[in-house]
Amino acid sequence: MPMSAPSPDSPYDPLAIAIELIRCPSVTPRDEGALDTLEKWLSPLGFRCERMPFSEEGTPDVDNLYARLGTGGPHFCFAGHTDVVPVGDEAAWSVEPFAGEIRAGKLFGRGAADMKGSIAAFVAAAERLARGGFEGSISLLITGDEEGPGINGTAKMLRTLAARGETIDHCLVGEPTSVQKLGDMVKIGRRGSINGWLTVRGMQGHVAYPHLADNPLPRLIEMLRRLDGHVLDRGNAHFQPSNFEITSIDVGNATTNLIPGVARAMMNVRFNDEHTGASLDAWMRGVFDQVVQEMGGAYEFETKISGEAFITEPGRFSTLITEAIREVTGLVPELSTSGGTSDARFIRAYAPVVEFGLANATMHKVDEHVPAGDIARLADIYEAILRRYFAAGADAER
Repeated sequence: MPMSAPSPDSPYDPLAIAIELIRCPSVTPRDEGALDTLEKWLSPLGFRCERMPFSEEGTPDVDNLYARLGTGGPHFCFAGHTDVVPVGDEAAWSVEPFAGEIRAGKLFGRGAADMKGSIAAFVAAAERLARGGFEGSISLLITGDEEGPGINGTAKMLRTLAARGETIDHCLVGEPTSVQKLGDMVKIGRRGSINGWLTVRGMQGHVAYPHLADNPLPRLIEMLRRLDGHVLDRGNAHFQPSNFEITSIDVGNATTNLIPGVARAMMNVRFNDEHTGASLDAWMRGVFDQVVQEMGGAYEFETKISGEAFITEPGRFSTLITEAIREVTGLVPELSTSGGTSDARFIRAYAPVVEFGLANATMHKVDEHVPAGDIARLADIYEAILRRYFAAGADAER
């Protein structure tokens, strides 16, 4: 589909914007023109577009975009990412992954669902309000580092805005939250995530002479058994039960007659708001200490908290979004905290945040696609959200 520069006098087609964005092969951390494309559509509407590149030793440099229309309140922010995951086995795709091709009423391409389609829908929705006028501010907080380490993107953008006194009143993240149909699920929170790397040390030796060696595996197995057998919680009104998973056990042993000297394991806990990353770190270390006290030996343990659990309590903001979705689709969405983490984990410290976007069934998969018509309907929903939000004006609830 040929693209042309937007005309200030013509309505924006969200499908055309989505196709143009997909044609930018912006695999993390590359931008490949995605942010330029957004600026091309936003600038004619009066958005002040600001690039926010960040770098940090040991991580890839990332470019980001903050675009704002208006200076007053209330301030509604749309957050998203133009970076995408790799295509994987390109030969397995039935279409060129970055062509933005429409087949049988579906838009194919890496990022169609996650989440260039949502970004395009929001740009089209914002255009409708920009041309008609509104009281307040609309902004887009777009990173190129959501699918990567998440270091040089949203978190640093938010800190930059806060340092200069710029506040966000409410935020919508355009992650693909819908499941069976567009509008059937909204995320009002997310579980936290903590990864762990455990190393248990012993002494290598011959299996025929175990008294001359020290096998670390029985200790490792006992440590993991106690963690895996523990019920962290039963869940609560907004969250499913927390879940501990062993993700790898490795000794690097290529033979059967060698007692290994070192055994390693990796693990992850997806946890609800009854825990914190620090409390889970302490729990796991306590278990390891007890096993060492009983069985001897030594261990090393490293953790990384990807994000803490959070909830945006159901209230006026979630009701506003629910009503907008029902207005366009007839559906009443489930308010959920399921799934993995997103950049909402950073935003929640600055403003109430919810997530809503296209269907997630094919995100990160071969032949990623969404119904082409859903992008236009999503733009209608985003427009309805914005109109309801600014109609509330000063009554908008933080």
